Amino acid sequence: MVFIKLIFNFADFFSINVNHADQYQIAFSGLHPGTHIFDFQVGDKFFEQVEDTEIMGGQVSVVVTMAKEERMMDLHMEISGRVRVACDRCNELIDVEVDGKERLIVKLGSHYYEESEDVQVIPDTAHQFDLSPFLYEYIHLLLPIRRVHPEDEEGNSLCDPLVLKKLKELSERHIQDPRWEALNQLKKKQ
Repeated sequence: MVFIKLIFNFADFFSINVNHADQYQIAFSGLHPGTHIFDFQVGDKFFEQVEDTEIMGGQVSVVVTMAKEERMMDLHMEISGRVRVACDRCNELIDVEVDGKERLIVKLGSHYYEESEDVQVIPDTAHQFDLSPFLYEYIHLLLPIRRVHPEDEEGNSLCDPLVLKKLKELSERHIQDPRWEALNQLKKKQ
C-alpha cells in the first residue's frame, strides 16, 4: 500500500514535457469493451525528463495488453530492453537488461486514490490515463541489485582500469589494529 502512495507522490513531481507525456497516454474513453494492445517505446528522452534518477538513458519496449470493461481496465505490461546506469564498482556508465511483467488495474470512481498496491482509481470524468510514472517505476524496479561491468573471455573485469588499480591499492593497504596484537600472540602460542 505504501508503494503505490510513493508512485502517486512521484507522479505529482514527475515533470515530463507535455508533448512527450502524450506518448504514454492511453485514451480509453472511445474504446469499446474488450482487449486492446498498445506498444510504447521508452527511450533517452523519457529518462532525461526525470530529475534525480539513476537511469541515464536506454531503450525499453513496453507492450500493454488492456482488457477494458465498462468501469475498469486491467493492464498487463511486458517490459524488455536495456537501460544505462552507473557501474557499482567503477561508476562508469553500463547498459543493463531489464525484463519483466507488471499488472495494473485502473478503475473509474469519484476521484483519484489508490485502492490497493496494484489498483488505481481515477475520476469517471477522465478520458485518458497517463502511464509515464508507472512505466518509470516498473522499469526502475526491474534493475538488478548489483550492476557491474561483465568480465572478458579471460576473466578480467571490463571496468575502468584506473579505478580497478586504485581499488586494488586501497584493499592491499592493511592497517594493523593494536588491539588484535594480543589475540595474535595467543594464537601463536597454540
